[in-house]
Amino acid sequence: MAFSEYVARNRDMLRRAHAGAANLDKIVDGNAPFELKPPPGFSPGQQKPYRRGVLLTHGLSDSPYTMRHLAEFFRQNGFRVMAILLPGHGTQPGDLLEVTWREWAKTVAYGAYMLAEEADEIYLAGYSTGAALSIYHGMRDSRVRGLFLFSPALEITRWAALAKLHKLYSWLIPSARWVDIKPDLDIYKYESFTMNAAAQTYALTRVISRQLRKQGLDIPVFVAASADDITVKTPVILEFVARARHQLGRLVLYTSEPGNFSSAIPAEKVELVSSVVSGQKILSSAHTAIVVPPEDGHYGVAGDYSNCVHYYPHDMEKYAACLKHPGEDSQGEITGKNLQAGILRRLMYNPNFAALKISMKRFIGDLP
Repeated sequence: MAFSEYVARNRDMLRRAHAGAANLDKIVDGNAPFELKPPPGFSPGQQKPYRRGVLLTHGLSDSPYTMRHLAEFFRQNGFRVMAILLPGHGTQPGDLLEVTWREWAKTVAYGAYMLAEEADEIYLAGYSTGAALSIYHGMRDSRVRGLFLFSPALEITRWAALAKLHKLYSWLIPSARWVDIKPDLDIYKYESFTMNAAAQTYALTRVISRQLRKQGLDIPVFVAASADDITVKTPVILEFVARARHQLGRLVLYTSEPGNFSSAIPAEKVELVSSVVSGQKILSSAHTAIVVPPEDGHYGVAGDYSNCVHYYPHDMEKYAACLKHPGEDSQGEITGKNLQAGILRRLMYNPNFAALKISMKRFIGDLP
């Protein structure tokens, strides 16, 4: 189907799934796939309407909302933009109980196909699991000219490998199908998390790891990540960048200890950014913080959402305090060290987002 029809069908599905919600339009707009066209003034493609196009893929338990600001950046830089909604997302956490990573990969393949119908050059941009899916497809589709990866889930904790075993006993103990059951206050991201979602992500990362060892990656890659990330393994990201074959590979790494950075990546390919912002009580960056600017109305400095679920349900006093006084709390990744600093909100925005856009624009300017 045409991408516009795909968007319309998903919006109808979301409207049915959230029927009765007081802020229905806001929920649908944030969770729905979308498309953008570049402003006038950019050179068209040789055989198609646009020279460049980019497909945006959100992360696990997230929604296309998290990709909105990246989408606008790409649009302003002449890209035709399409953003997909991965199966099982945008509705309710239980919809991730049965979905498979291959269903996600098929949706990425569909988006890439539709984008290639309109743009001479196609690029993939993904966040977390969406970045992993972008790598997976990029190695299988010769039309892909480059990748933009944000907090890429190249390897997650090994316990996820055991998550697939839940099907052997979860019919007896239904709660065993869940890693966490949370309040789910966020309208654009699941707070609850299923065992199957972890197992599917782990399976995807294993396939990618084998493919990378077998064939490598020969296209330009831009990566932005946090050294303090507790969701994915940053050393594996550094190894991935170090092994990238194309000379245009670039890494923006947010770290609370820039002086302790050591890697096999050539220095000219790395941009170290201090993630500590004392004036804003930011202790470090976080897995959740890379792709959203401070001015975002939901996750930003004055946003209406606070990520405090790490306190739920084992410390309800701190959970309530975190939700009640967001402006007074420290922010950062939920590491053991940061949690000792008092009430901590998990950081949901990137205070250096403006500089990140400059780095991406420089990378785009160097593309062949």
